[in-house]
Amino acid sequence: MEKVKRSKREWVRRYISFVFILFVIAFGTSLSIRANLGSSPISAPPYVLSLVPGMPLTMGTIVICMHVLFIIIQILLLRRQYELRQLTQIFVSFLFGFYTDVTMWMTSFMQIPTTLPHAIGYPLQFIELLIGGGLLAFGIACEVRCDSLMLAGEGLPLALSKAVKKDFGKVKICSDTSLVIIGVALMYYFFGHWDWKMIGVGTLVSMFYVGFMVRVFAPHISWLDIIFIPADERQVEETEEEEEETEEEAVPYIITIAREYGSGGLTLGKLLAQRLGVDYYDHAIIDATAKRLGYTSEFVRENEQNISNGKLWELIFTDKSIPMSMNPSHDDAIFVSESRIIRALAIKKPCVIIGRCANWVLRGDHKVFRIFVTSNREDAVKRVMEKDHLSPDAAAKRIEQVNTGRSNHYFQYTGRRWTDAHDYDLVFNTSALSIDQCADMVVKCIEDRLK
Repeated sequence: MEKVKRSKREWVRRYISFVFILFVIAFGTSLSIRANLGSSPISAPPYVLSLVPGMPLTMGTIVICMHVLFIIIQILLLRRQYELRQLTQIFVSFLFGFYTDVTMWMTSFMQIPTTLPHAIGYPLQFIELLIGGGLLAFGIACEVRCDSLMLAGEGLPLALSKAVKKDFGKVKICSDTSLVIIGVALMYYFFGHWDWKMIGVGTLVSMFYVGFMVRVFAPHISWLDIIFIPADERQVEETEEEEEETEEEAVPYIITIAREYGSGGLTLGKLLAQRLGVDYYDHAIIDATAKRLGYTSEFVRENEQNISNGKLWELIFTDKSIPMSMNPSHDDAIFVSESRIIRALAIKKPCVIIGRCANWVLRGDHKVFRIFVTSNREDAVKRVMEKDHLSPDAAAKRIEQVNTGRSNHYFQYTGRRWTDAHDYDLVFNTSALSIDQCADMVVKCIEDRLK
């Protein structure tokens, strides 16, 4: 990710905002615990220890100790690569520990009694768990949008992912699972039996529900920028955006083509570019992204628009709990870079852009003509057999694999279905219409629009 450039006033605003956001995270965590269905994974060890008879430390104090330990491990893992500014996690840890004790006291009257009949108690417990998890997710989404400081609980898996060179999502899942296992071990050591109030259904729900809800909240909190960015600096940004819009008005049209594998969408794109006399962008976007990020073109080609079903579920249920400027995800970096390149192309001159969620990236641009291309399975198999020199079975498997990757990629970054006709102006079935007929219709539409 590119370095974030901000004024001192903006950094101060973000730091102050983070102090309030941290309270929301602590309150959501405490409220979830009061449901008596188990704590969140990262709270499991300190919560279990806080319930040990005769324990002189509060849960908040234990949280501070655990987070300081996490910071020490980060330093040992990264050594010279450890950024000194990450030492702010120490301040964050003490503040979060204090908030934990305050919010546990504030929510003490909301503890669901275990004496209630199951028909009443369980629904109340789950309602409180979902509300607490929702608040926690909202706080995390705000933390990511704030993009300033970070909890040590996120700093540790981030350091681990850098040290072992593995994806942050996978490391975060392993980290959360390890914390739950540690919590279970402490529970058996001090209490000698399993207690569902300490680690239970609520723990499992938190592992998946919170990450899912972060993704629900994230697209709807851009209004927070009003708080984070000083008014005069927002005015400068708005002026720059208006200038860009003026430049965009000089471009009469942009054509984006999303297509199922083997449908002939690429051929249609090249034909349209030729007939309209405009530029055609496909692999050039890959090369530009590779140059911008320091990757090879082959690496970008293998990783863009290619999210398997397993990877998609991992992304859905792993909360994006680290600030955007610290996100090490190759998928996110490639998508952000390609999106910026697509937006830059859209203000230069008319062109045809293939794939890469271009229809969504340029969704607010009225001059964009969005096309989706599909075909019958038999025709797609024939095209792929001829293009990639594959057997019928291998071609069918390849089509399913590529289409699944593209569909999951689209859902990951737009939250919508790739094949939803509402996201396009025209949908072509090249088994019913020839490529030339499709091109004729598009050219006619473009000419009519220009009139």
